[in-house]
Amino acid sequence: MTTATDHEAAPGAAGIQLSTLMDAAVSAIGGAVRPGQQAMAEAVDTAMTANRHLLVQAGTGTGKSLAYLVPALRHALVSGRPVVVSTATIALQTQIVRKDLPRLVEALAPHLPRTPTFALLKGRANYLCRHKIDGGYPMDIDPGALFSEASTDPARTGSERLGDQVKRLREWAEETDSGDRDSLEDPVSDRAWRQVSVTGSQCIGSSCPMLESCFAERSRELAREVDLVVTNHALMAIDSFDSLGIIPDHDVVVFDEAHDLSGRVTSAVTESLNPGMLRGTVRDLRGLGVAATALDDAAEELREALELAPDGRVIGALPERLGDAVQQLRVEARTAHSDAKDAGDDATVGTAGSRKAVRANLQEIIEVCERLGAPADEDVVSVSHSQATGRSSIQVAPLSVAGAMRGAILESRTAVLTSATLALGGRFEPAAGEVGLARADRMGPESTPPREDRSAWAGLDVGSPFAYRSQGILYTARHLPQPGREGPSTAMLDHLTELVEASHGGALCLFSSRRGAELAAEHVRARLDLTIEVQGEDSMANLVRKFRDDEDASLFGTLTLWQGVDVSGPSLRLVTIDRIPFPRPDDPLVSARQERIAQQGGNGFMGISAQHAALLLAQGAGRLIRSHEDRGMVAVLDPRLATARYGSFLREAMPPLWPTSEPEIALGALRRLSTS
Repeated sequence: MTTATDHEAAPGAAGIQLSTLMDAAVSAIGGAVRPGQQAMAEAVDTAMTANRHLLVQAGTGTGKSLAYLVPALRHALVSGRPVVVSTATIALQTQIVRKDLPRLVEALAPHLPRTPTFALLKGRANYLCRHKIDGGYPMDIDPGALFSEASTDPARTGSERLGDQVKRLREWAEETDSGDRDSLEDPVSDRAWRQVSVTGSQCIGSSCPMLESCFAERSRELAREVDLVVTNHALMAIDSFDSLGIIPDHDVVVFDEAHDLSGRVTSAVTESLNPGMLRGTVRDLRGLGVAATALDDAAEELREALELAPDGRVIGALPERLGDAVQQLRVEARTAHSDAKDAGDDATVGTAGSRKAVRANLQEIIEVCERLGAPADEDVVSVSHSQATGRSSIQVAPLSVAGAMRGAILESRTAVLTSATLALGGRFEPAAGEVGLARADRMGPESTPPREDRSAWAGLDVGSPFAYRSQGILYTARHLPQPGREGPSTAMLDHLTELVEASHGGALCLFSSRRGAELAAEHVRARLDLTIEVQGEDSMANLVRKFRDDEDASLFGTLTLWQGVDVSGPSLRLVTIDRIPFPRPDDPLVSARQERIAQQGGNGFMGISAQHAALLLAQGAGRLIRSHEDRGMVAVLDPRLATARYGSFLREAMPPLWPTSEPEIALGALRRLSTS
């Protein structure tokens, strides 16, 4: 077998049946082709061939990764063009690249003209920068901290502890083959990582003396030579919107975890200003010998203006003082950007990198100020004050990314979007609309659009292979008081304790706030002699490992656990949800989007808040049944799921477990399960 380096079509690949490849793939992992998996694979293959967008809802247990990876690899070999797979989370990226694809390629190789190839591609800031490690860029910590003796003394300063992490990263740089942050065995803080990495705008590019050994450039070169590239939603969006050319040219993209696609893209294109980032830029300018007094004064004026501005969404023009501060900052940033062009001593190591980094930061400040000074009709501007840090910032985010995604991504390539939660309430239209696909352009799964039509799309729900009603119970605690703003009620905490006691642990307890999780853990720990792990008390990886290894342990936490925990078997027999996870009503984007729907004659609450809650409920409840052998209960401790007018919509989005609202039935079932 040969490997592809030029993206030429593999002779004979077109004649190989998809069913042959699926049989080989499934056989390699020791299973049988599932009806839903087969239906999805055939639909994906058809979509790629017919140039029609496809949305697929594939429940847990379907095996959706194989159902799109097999046709994707086949399409790449037949067409001679790479296929891109984009995910929302690092966990899924890692699973695909380290587990799924190596086994799949080995299984398919005997049936193909040549062995398919693949690569992982991330943004530049995810890789070590050899030039920065070599002193080519400034650091924002005391250099002396890098050369002090390591110690576990808790009295050590934050700078010293940071120095320990940076020293470890420097040592790792001599050992790693990839330079990828996610391959670190022991994670480091974001600030430590910034000391050894640069962003795309800070990189000095072809002028870099370390270009030949650059980890980021090496990953890009590899991605240009393979059949399948695995990346993430944020990089995919930024690369497409700004035409950066980071991701190889392609005509097919698969978005896994597509329920989070528009949210990740929105975050990627949201911009902000805060005094902290400005102080760092002033410091770096002075390091180059640039007088930055005027910029420093403008930054201080912004800080004071932000503190006086009300928290929340800004409707209309900025408050006068804040608007003036933003414009003055823009003027001074422009001046500093010009002054820094030839600043510094080029004979000094690191000057070029320092200059590029500070000018990139200044350009970002200028662009954000200009956007804030004349926001587009679709922009949402807001001010936020953090009670935890005491810091204030101003943000500008798009009301919608649908138009941008349609224009930059969907009109030039075929997209497959898939998730276990994509058709909430049985409808694909909301998810399609979020990414720019119109209801009027929906076609049947078997229809073939004209080749020039890039707007057509189809939806397919392949269900789940699990017998949910016989494997699990959905218990709604109808008797509890409705949750309030003051936090968990005593009645709810007492009932949660009863449920955890009845199940004798094995509980994943999900909360809408960190404070709620901590209060509940404290309450249960005081009453039960069971192991209670709490998010924040250890790394997430260690918490999940301890939860998985101890069948009677329980894990309490927030949003990260709603979507990021995959524990199958007796260690997880109870999932509790403290309240319906509606977004905050004063969230600037939520309120703006609800207003837009209302202006168009729709129901803003159902279109935004209820959709958001339904998605999280589906994700949270989906933690329970991960295999055919799993048994257990999802307990929602919010009576509104049973009593509110929107309750039926939310329940329809959740796995179809056997329902009850009787406490004794629920407690009895858990007791029997814990002793079986």
